Parts: sequence; structure tokens; C-alpha cells
Amino acid sequence: MAVMIGVDPHKGSHTAAAIGPAEEPLGRRQVRACPDQARQLLAWAAVWPQRTWAVEGATGLGRLLAQQLAAAGERVLDIQPKLAARVRLLEAGDVNKNDPNDARSVAVAALRSRVWRQVAADGHAAVLKILAKRHRDLARSRNQVACRLHAVLCELVPGGFAGEITAGLAARLLDQLTPDGAVAAARCDLAADLLADLRRLDGQRRECAKKLAATVRASGTSLTGLFGVGPVIAGQVIGDVADVTRFPGRSHFAACNGTAPVEVSSGGRKVYRLSLRGNRRLNHAIHMAAITQIRHTHSDGRACYERKIAAGKTHKEALRCLKRRISDAIYARLRADARQAAAAAAKDPGRATGERL
Repeated sequence: MAVMIGVDPHKGSHTAAAIGPAEEPLGRRQVRACPDQARQLLAWAAVWPQRTWAVEGATGLGRLLAQQLAAAGERVLDIQPKLAARVRLLEAGDVNKNDPNDARSVAVAALRSRVWRQVAADGHAAVLKILAKRHRDLARSRNQVACRLHAVLCELVPGGFAGEITAGLAARLLDQLTPDGAVAAARCDLAADLLADLRRLDGQRRECAKKLAATVRASGTSLTGLFGVGPVIAGQVIGDVADVTRFPGRSHFAACNGTAPVEVSSGGRKVYRLSLRGNRRLNHAIHMAAITQIRHTHSDGRACYERKIAAGKTHKEALRCLKRRISDAIYARLRADARQAAAAAAKDPGRATGERL
């Protein structure tokens, strides 16, 4: 008998509930989040040889458990939290909100819905996602420190510092300052500390960028062949997309990254509006590639942008058209890379596990 086991993951514990094909309850188990968590759940579920695990948010709190189950050879599905929430909403209304009932809702959502993704073992995409996130966090921290340094310099130099600040420019400016009191000396000391933080973050970001570039090259992707797509953008795209085969076509991919318009038609009126849905990190990566193409007059993206402007479109409308073209080009490259990787894995199974990294 096929059994669906829903898992409601939390930071301190995981609750599992097993149901049959008719959604009848078969059992439940709660384990503490610990190194032995997967083994305990597998031992409990051993009575159902034909089983499937449905983990709510397998890319969030349930990521580690989902990866442990997948590594053990189990079939694991990633269920979006909103699907389980809809199951609870459509219940009679007399069901208490607790972990066992939430786990059962996850299992029911997996049985009723086909909008789920099977969890696969982490590969080079997970490595790129980690490095891309680290690079993004360092860039944000660097911007915060630069803004604070700007604010301090405004109190030391009339008019402050115009333009983008760098560690070298800030150091030369501080060398020229002579504090005329205790307050000015304290501000100079603070500026020196912020300058040291800025230099440290610049160095960490350069090292992270080198690791990211090396990992992108090792992945064998062809994304960097697109104009405006460097290692940072390629790492962000590959890390967030992970498995491009989950998108049936380029329109589905565009809907995922927010470059496809949203239809809000009613009756005989056909209306499309800007989409604010989807993965905003992917959308930002495509946006940066589009801006890079527009800034270079010899690029095909600039030519496309100018054609749209000549046709009467505004800057934002032309930019959205270009972003959609870039989205389609990225999708085509990712599909080609996936076919090449599948062919290589058929000849050398070791390559499919990410051993070349």
C-alpha cells in the first residue's frame, strides 16, 4: 500500500504523520531535531515499504531533513506551505492548529496536488547558491559601512564626500584632516574604524568573488557567454534555479522570475500588468544583466532597447521587454547545459554527483 508521510519541520523538532490513499490516518511520530533525526523517522516508517515523504518547505527549515532522507534513497517531495495552509482552510473548521494536524495537512496536500517538486541531492547548484548569498551579504554589509562612513565624513568635512566612496579615497581624506578638539578626534577615530571595516569587507568580497568565479567555471555552464552575465549573476541564477527541467517552457521560467506580465483581464477586456511575483533575486540578476547591455552601445540588448524606444515605448517598458528576452536566453542556455550534463552523466555517472567540483 502506498503511504504518504507528511512532515512539519521546526527548528527544535519534526512531526511526521502517515496517511493512506484514502487519507486515512496510519500513524504519527515526533522526533527532536538532532543528528539522529532521519534514522529515527526511517525506523518508524519501516512498516510501510512503499512510502513517500512530503516535507513542508524543503528549501527552508526542512532542508536538512529532506536532504538526509533523499541521501538515504527515499522519495521526498517539497510541498509549499501555502498548499498545506489551503488544506487546513478547506477543512470543516473544527481542526486544531498543532504540529500533528499540520503534518497531516502536508501529506493531504501532497496526495491531492501535483504542484510539488521532488527533492534531489545537493550538487554544484547548492554550492553556487551558498557562495552567491555570501557575496550578496558582503555587498550589503559593505554598503552599510560606506553609508556610515559618508555620514561621519559629512560631520568632519564641509559638504561631505561627493560620489562613491572607496577605501583609498577615504584614507587620503582622513590623512588630510587635523582634529581641532575632542569631538572631532572622536569622529576621526570612528571614521578610521569604519575605514578598516570597509577594507576588510572589500577583501572578503574579492575572495568570495574569486571562489564564485572558480565554481562557475567548474560547473561548465554556458551562461557566462551571454553579454552582461558574469560569474556573480550566473552563480545567482544557477543557485536559485537548481533544476531547470522543472520549468516546462520559457514562459513558465519567465513567470517564475517575474519578467512575464500578469493577466488581470475581465470580461472582454484583456489587461496585462507588471508582475511583482516570482523569485525577486532572479529578477534582480536579470535586471542587472539588462542594465549592463543597455550601457554598452555595441550590445544586441542595446539595439533591442533602442528599437523599443523608437516604437514609442517608455524607458521602463523597453527595459521590461529586454529583461524578457534575457530571461528567454538564460532559459535556453540552462536547458542546453542540462542536456549536456545528462549526456555526460550517461557516459560518466560520477559527473552527475558533482565530483568535478
